[in-house]
Amino acid sequence: MIRATNLVLAAAAALLLAACGGGSDEQKPSVNSMAATPAAYGRTAVWSISGLNLDKGIGFVITAGSCDNVVEVPGGTAVQRQFTCRPSSLGELIGEVSEAGGGRLASLRVIIPVPVVQLSLSQGNISLELDPIKAPITVNNFLNYVNSNFYNNTIFHRVIADFVIQGGGYTPGTTNPVPKTPTQPAIALESNTGLANLRGTLAMARTAEPNSATSQFYINVVDNPSLDYKSEEEPGYAVFGKVTAGMDVVDAISVVPTRAVPALGLTHLPVTNVIVTTARQVQ
Repeated sequence: MIRATNLVLAAAAALLLAACGGGSDEQKPSVNSMAATPAAYGRTAVWSISGLNLDKGIGFVITAGSCDNVVEVPGGTAVQRQFTCRPSSLGELIGEVSEAGGGRLASLRVIIPVPVVQLSLSQGNISLELDPIKAPITVNNFLNYVNSNFYNNTIFHRVIADFVIQGGGYTPGTTNPVPKTPTQPAIALESNTGLANLRGTLAMARTAEPNSATSQFYINVVDNPSLDYKSEEEPGYAVFGKVTAGMDVVDAISVVPTRAVPALGLTHLPVTNVIVTTARQVQ
């Protein structure tokens, strides 16, 4: 009787476990919420996924828009997992979570706006709207410098009234500026895009070699058609954005007194340093 009773109790326990959901369904992953921050072009986004049994196997993919280098962040748990990628398109971006077997669990839609960078100076702020559609290589290069804080505490080292103000290559020194290093590899020239060197536009400086731009950029103070693409023999300079606020600051900088530093090859260096205290992506 004792053995028979034990068998009955074991069977009853098994039935109770099944009735309470103790089977395989209890082990399936489920998602309660998703978030993606920041939702910005060219800046790494973190997709946070919260739920249950997430350690049982989930996948994450981008189903609309483009987000490069999707990777999972190490250290995920049964209740939270994170993935990162770098948005490389504007507008709608959708991330989707699925079970290891392929069943869809959840999705999140975010909107990637046109990227905007703000330069902060003692003279005021300059807002720069970038154009990744027409100049994706140049925009990504610029954002890499911005988001690594490369431009913080750099100066405008070439200032010419009724022409351009140029920066991104030097930091203040005791007497003379100091070249800012290291720079990223030079990029391909994107000048044949239809974007022109009009007043208030942002473009990349370079040497006589077309594909030589690294960190230095300039803002056109006036229309400068001589800097535009004309042919492969006269490729011009790559425009990749425009000033949307702070053109009065640009104009004020363009007329400051300058001096020459022949040892550095600088001919129009402001007598008093014009310092970019911070450059940050605000959108």
